[in-house]
Amino acid sequence: MNPTAPTPDRRITRLIRPRWMTAAIRHPSAILLLVQLAGLLLYPFIEQTRSARALFGAFGVVVLLLAISMVQRTRGRGWVSLAIAVPAVVLNVMGLTLNLPALRPWWAALEALFYFYAAGCLIAYMLADRRATTDELFAAGATFTLLAWAFTFVFVLCQTLQPGCFSSAIDPQAPRTWTELLYLSFALMSSTGIGDVIPITVHARAVTSLEMFVGVMYLALVVSRLIGLTISPPTGAGKGR
Repeated sequence: MNPTAPTPDRRITRLIRPRWMTAAIRHPSAILLLVQLAGLLLYPFIEQTRSARALFGAFGVVVLLLAISMVQRTRGRGWVSLAIAVPAVVLNVMGLTLNLPALRPWWAALEALFYFYAAGCLIAYMLADRRATTDELFAAGATFTLLAWAFTFVFVLCQTLQPGCFSSAIDPQAPRTWTELLYLSFALMSSTGIGDVIPITVHARAVTSLEMFVGVMYLALVVSRLIGLTISPPTGAGKGR
């Protein structure tokens, strides 16, 4: 009997389980990336109403759960993720339902900390291997979105503690919306330099400068390494001939 041949139970599982479920299990980073990008496109349509923001908060819980599951697959600790995510979700829900603006900086700080931790775990996951897998390529995109989300929450924290630290060509005195700050974060992470949202105070400029540095280093060190692993043979290939 061939020991590598699939057992009858595995064959039955493959027949019952849909292909999309098998792909999701094999590539959880792709699911996380897809959900993040879906939120990026959906939120501008619902950010004007409180009920819609509460709905998006529930959507954010799904993102947090996906990120936690990814952390558990890496060398990160799931309990650390839960210890950060649960208070963040509770404070977010309380702030929206009870209309408590004082909870906003605490919620934003915890959300930023969680996304930074999840991104760090994914970076460690990608750097651990000497061979680039398909899931690690998806993880590169998911990590980019996690970092962009994390800095967006830092911008929310800055704007809450220091109103008017961000301005724009349109209605410059008004607080910047989540979508505007997320747009600024993606522009800074990708170093495109486009956008009309700008930091005004020295503290906001320091944070945006830090994100530009993180974005350049992420592309230079992590993404370039994955690309190099995909085009170069594995270490030790061809030896023993």
